[in-house]
Amino acid sequence: MADLLDDQDELDAADPGQMLRATADAGAQVRRSVGLWNPSLLDSVVADGRPRSLLIVGMGGSGISGDALAALCGSGCAIPITTVRGYTLPGWVGPLDLVIAVSCSGSTQETLSVAAQAVARGARLIGVGSRNSPLETLVQSSPGGVFIPIEPGGLMPRAALWSMLTPLALIADALDLAQFPPASLARAADLLDEIAVECGPASPADENRAKLMAASLAGRLPMVWGTGALGTVGAYRLACQLNENAKIPAVYGGFPEVNHNQVVAFDGPYARVESNIFHDPDIDGAEPTRLHLLVIRDTGEHELDGRRADISTGLARSRQIPVDTIRSVDEQPFVRLASTIGVIDWISVYCAIVEGVDPTPIVPIVELKERIS
Repeated sequence: MADLLDDQDELDAADPGQMLRATADAGAQVRRSVGLWNPSLLDSVVADGRPRSLLIVGMGGSGISGDALAALCGSGCAIPITTVRGYTLPGWVGPLDLVIAVSCSGSTQETLSVAAQAVARGARLIGVGSRNSPLETLVQSSPGGVFIPIEPGGLMPRAALWSMLTPLALIADALDLAQFPPASLARAADLLDEIAVECGPASPADENRAKLMAASLAGRLPMVWGTGALGTVGAYRLACQLNENAKIPAVYGGFPEVNHNQVVAFDGPYARVESNIFHDPDIDGAEPTRLHLLVIRDTGEHELDGRRADISTGLARSRQIPVDTIRSVDEQPFVRLASTIGVIDWISVYCAIVEGVDPTPIVPIVELKERIS
């Protein structure tokens, strides 16, 4: 397996859509977004004062930017930040609220539907997406609408997270909901570049934590848990990336909630599997799928969540369930998030390659869209 992950020709053949190259673009996305930023676009929004609430509307790889922003702003944020996924705007939303519609392509059906409802109710609307898209047309036609263009550069939404999250952070900073100084954004971009070197294809497997974790996940059922809001977003991100890139199911959650339900799976059929050194897959068939626990730990975690994470990993190991841990750096929240998601995205692509799956195609999603349309 290490030979596969260290053979550049094999990696290129296994990744014809170049998802590895797209993953390496994360730091550049932050810098491009900062370079495109025009703070004067928000003058009228800032002049209106702090909204009653902030709603981020988006789906899939675009929608997770809303979860990430809420986690970055934290529980001490002066207003609630909610991610809306689906076709319906909550009934309480009105002129006092700010709605940000995020769509990498600018043409996501659900997002356009909710954005149109926001306009009809008189809510302030900001759009974040590709230029010359249906979203830009909708926002520009709405009273007081503001459109923030992004340049995904042909990347799929799941590979363009930082192109969408960076503008959201800058909007939150302008509204004084949280502080995202230029230095922290620059540091996050640099860190994502450093991770791309550490976890990139040229880094050998025995020194590459993303390759090592992907190899250990092969044939397993991932259960991904996070501490704190940022760790939980990281857990959700890894589950989604494993779904789309590696095409495998994954279970995710955050402490302490996972200790009230998911932890019981430690004594279930996916954990009670005896290792058999004489097992021959050609004669005996594939071995039963086993759990693999990954814990995303944020340095800002609650003390009791940290204790729960320590005890939970101990319980897993006592049952011979493999455990991997990703810890954030101890810096500003935007940088902390970059330090975990930067590694997570590499893991998901390598996991696809180890499983013999092309990371890029999303055939079932395409088929669904065609049938629905």
